Amino acid sequence: MKRTKIKFPQYLTTEAKNFYKKVITEYQLEDHHLKMLTLACQCLDRIAEAQEVVRKEGAYFTDRWNQSKEHPGMKVERDNKILFARLIRELSLDISAPDNRPPGLY
Repeated sequence: MKRTKIKFPQYLTTEAKNFYKKVITEYQLEDHHLKMLTLACQCLDRIAEAQEVVRKEGAYFTDRWNQSKEHPGMKVERDNKILFARLIRELSLDISAPDNRPPGLY
């Protein structure tokens, strides 16, 4: 059987590329699923970016009226975690496939 080279979006971070590679080797995905998987990997990258900014700048800041406000990166992180979880659920990657059918075919 001829092995095809895994093509994943080059703009993804190494962590997201590794996740992408792991999923496509363990599951049989259609083209539209690959687009959803790419979106999920982009979410992983946005989460990591937001976490890094919040780690450097802090989770809260004081606005010009001396009120404590949540860092905007917290919302980016939270929104992307929710979206990632939904995409994974939509791809049926959050459950184990029964032994009598190939993974990824639902």
